[in-house]
This record gives sequence, structure tokens and C-alpha cells, in this order.
Amino acid sequence: MKPRILVTNWVHKEVLGFLQTFGEVEANVTRVPWSREEVVVRAQHCDAMLAFMTDHVDEPFLSRCARLKVIGCALKGADNYDTEACRRHGVALSIVPDLLTVPTAELTVGLMIMLGRHLLEGDRLVRTTPFNGWRPILFGKGLDGAMVGILGMGAVGQAIAHRLRAFRCQISYADDRPLAPAKEDALCLLRSELPRLLAESDYLVLALPLSPASHHIIDADALAQMKSGALLINPARGSLVDEAAVADALERGGLGGYAADVFETEDWALPDRPAAIDARLLNHPRTVLTPHLGSAVDTIRREIAMAAARDIRRFFEGQPLHGGLVGRQPIQPVVLA
Repeated sequence: MKPRILVTNWVHKEVLGFLQTFGEVEANVTRVPWSREEVVVRAQHCDAMLAFMTDHVDEPFLSRCARLKVIGCALKGADNYDTEACRRHGVALSIVPDLLTVPTAELTVGLMIMLGRHLLEGDRLVRTTPFNGWRPILFGKGLDGAMVGILGMGAVGQAIAHRLRAFRCQISYADDRPLAPAKEDALCLLRSELPRLLAESDYLVLALPLSPASHHIIDADALAQMKSGALLINPARGSLVDEAAVADALERGGLGGYAADVFETEDWALPDRPAAIDARLLNHPRTVLTPHLGSAVDTIRREIAMAAARDIRRFFEGQPLHGGLVGRQPIQPVVLA
């Protein structure tokens, strides 16, 4: 009997076709996520689930989905998935650890340029007022020679640093796990402590996974330590920052701008997460906010979903999971940071 597989969000037809070669597929074919309750009701009758950022798997979810055996997550950061609950219920859990790195690094550089060079303000100006040529306005920050601090130097942090070398940035990083000296030299990196990173950076880029230790690592105290007029860039996880404190800092003028691709409201596993993005961030002229586009490259998204689908197939074939976090061990070690 073929396993029944639930796909909670839209995927490319190639991914559905692959899943259909070994399972009976029930898929969300719209671009709108199902509610949590709808996912639970559907998952109760399924053996496997291809899951995404919009899903939250915890003890109550698994208690209602006793038939579920494996969850293949089309994502890297599994902070919305309770690994211990999966272990207790005997549900295998896998992620896609490597395909998101490059597009996320690309977007990060784009956010830095958009915020530093006032591109959104310039676009609005041209669209809403008569344009009569150059004026001495909207002078901003460039990347050439800028002091860039990267908080977190895992795969994404290193990919960002690699791309910023072309802009001749002076790059420092803070991470509890230092890189090997040869890697630091290759990327032209200087390791620093967080207080110094905050005080000296023209651009502070967040590249940490979300954990209890990193939750609100950029809070009111950290923002007060930042260089006046510095720009904060968050392509990693919304709850690395206290968004209300960021809005306060923008209103006071100490923080020069905030660019984010991720938001606290997305971090479903946190019971005290805000229900919406702070309106002050939405309305402030010095913010650049994008709807979690870090991996939104068409070919990459197809490959991410396909990688998660392949792990589901491996599970039913009795093979190790490439991105396994719970259950059968991965073929190669998975690095989350």
C-alpha cells in the first residue's frame, strides 16, 4: 500500500510528480497556506508531510496525528518544529541544510544596498513627484570600505562575507565558534566580541539561527551600543531582534535604518510572539521590509522542495535521510548555523 503524503503549501509540478511515483498525494495547490487546524485535520490521515515555514509542529499537533511517520521540511531553520516531540512520537524529521545559503546571501547584499542608498525613497520620489533631474538629495551610505559586522559566521555568514569582499568592506564577525585562521584569512575576516561589533559597525548583519540564547540578542541595550546612524540588516530570523525596541531606536534617530526579510510574527513556536509587525516599522521611511524572500529563487525553491521530497522517499525505502534531525541519521552531518 502506498504511503499517503500531505503537501501543505504550493510546490512545482515536478515535485508533485516525484511524490506521486511512490505515494498518494494530497496537496495544497493554492499560494495561500492552510490554517493550522486544516493542516492537522488533513495530516491525521497521512503517513508523511512535506512541510514549510508556515507550519508549526509541536506536541499538540503530533498527539492528533498518530499516523504520521515522517516530516520532510522544505527549509533550513527548524525552530518551528519541536524535535523532542517528534522523537517522543517516533516521527522522523528532516530539513534542507544547504540550498538556501547562496540566495539568502545574495538578498542580504541587496537589502544592504537598498537601505544604505535610499533606493525605496528614491523610487517613491520618482513615482509620486514630477522628476526634473538630479538634485542634491538622498545621500546615503555606500558599501565600499564600510565597516561591516556579521553576527554569526556559519554557512550563511560566510557566504555573505564572501560576496562583500568585492565591495572592499572591512568585515568583522562575532561567533562563539571561531573560524579556522586559514578561513578567516581567505575571507579577510577579523573576529571580534559583540560589544565591539556593535560599537564599530556601519552595517550590522544578523546571520544566526534562532535559539534561546539568540532570542532578542538585538534588544534595547544592544541597540543603544550601536554606532550612531548604523544600519541593521536581518535576513535570518525575526526574533533575533526586539522589533519594538528597533522601532523605538528608529524614532529616536540613533539607528539609521532597519532592513528585514524575517519578522517576529513568523516564529510560531514562541508563545509571546507579536501577532503582527510593529506598525511603526511599516510606516517608517528608513525601513526596507521584504516578505521572507531569502530563498525565493524559482529554481532554488524547486530544488529545496525536491530535496525534502527525496528524504521522504528515503524514509520509506529504509535509507538514511540527507537532512535528518530526528529518526534515521543523515548521510553527512547537518550544520544548522
